This record gives sequence, structure tokens and C-alpha cells, in this order.
Amino acid sequence: MAKKILIISASPRKSGNSDLLCDQFTLGAWESGHNVEKIFLRSEKIKYCIGCGNCIETGKCVQKDSMNEILTKMVDADVLVFATPVYFYAMNGQLKTFIDRTVPRYREFKGKIYFIATCADPEQSAVEGTVSDFRGFLACATGLEEAGMIFGLGVWNVGDVVNNPAMLQAYQAGKNS
Repeated sequence: MAKKILIISASPRKSGNSDLLCDQFTLGAWESGHNVEKIFLRSEKIKYCIGCGNCIETGKCVQKDSMNEILTKMVDADVLVFATPVYFYAMNGQLKTFIDRTVPRYREFKGKIYFIATCADPEQSAVEGTVSDFRGFLACATGLEEAGMIFGLGVWNVGDVVNNPAMLQAYQAGKNS
């Protein structure tokens, strides 16, 4: 049965390394007959959370930007994929801002979630902060099941990830999602 897969790409560079991994995930998922949509955060208008708390009561953010529409897509998805480059040993600001804005509906998310991260540092330890950030989100979004993590390590310049084992891992994860 075809699944609805929603990919959130926080790459600030179109066709950047983490975005290329999103494309590989998409290719594998399409080949398995799934429906895939990728949201490129750089192209969306997403403001910072203002901490007003209104969303706790209403399930909607008072801010007028892209988030309410994206949240509806997240609730409807069977599989979520979050992708980010690693900056200073943590997820980038675009993804962190996005995650903070999921508060109105994060309890409604269900299904599987994959995390994709790319990092200039070739050591696995370089992504520990990012993994901690992702799992902090999962501790709150309890309807989501961690399905896999894909790390493109030792990649800096656009396209460095192409010959990295993470390309095949992303493709396989999409195919098996």
C-alpha cells in the first residue's frame, strides 16, 4: 500500500549534501510506489516561535506563515523525514526553528520518522549533538517511531556526498519505508 511520505529539507543550499540525500530517499520511495512530497524550508516563510502559548488551546499558531499548512501535511503523513546539515555539532537553525513551531500539533504526528544529517567532520561523534536534538523532539512527539538515521560524514562542498555510503543508505531507507 502506498504511503504518504513528507520530507522536510533544512538544507540552505538547493542540491546541498543533505538535500541530495533527500532526493535519494525520494527515489527509493517512488520506486516502491509511495507518494512523496519534499518541503524545502528555505523556500517557506517560517517565523520563530513567540512563546505565546495560544496554540496549546487552539491547535493553531497565531502567526500567519507557512507552518499551519505544513503541520496539516505532517499530521496526514505516514512517514516523516527530517534532513539537516550539521553546524557547530548541532542541527541547523532552519530545522530547529521549524521543530519549535510544531508545538500546535506535534502530539498528532504518527508513523515513522527518519533523520538525515550531513557533516564536514568525518567522525561519527560529530553528529551526537544533532542526534540528541532529534531524540529530544521524539521524546515529545510520542506518536512517531524512529525508523532510521542516515549520516553523510566528511562532506563539506556541494556534491561531496555523491560518493558517500549515505547515498545508498538514503535510497534503501526510502525503498524500505
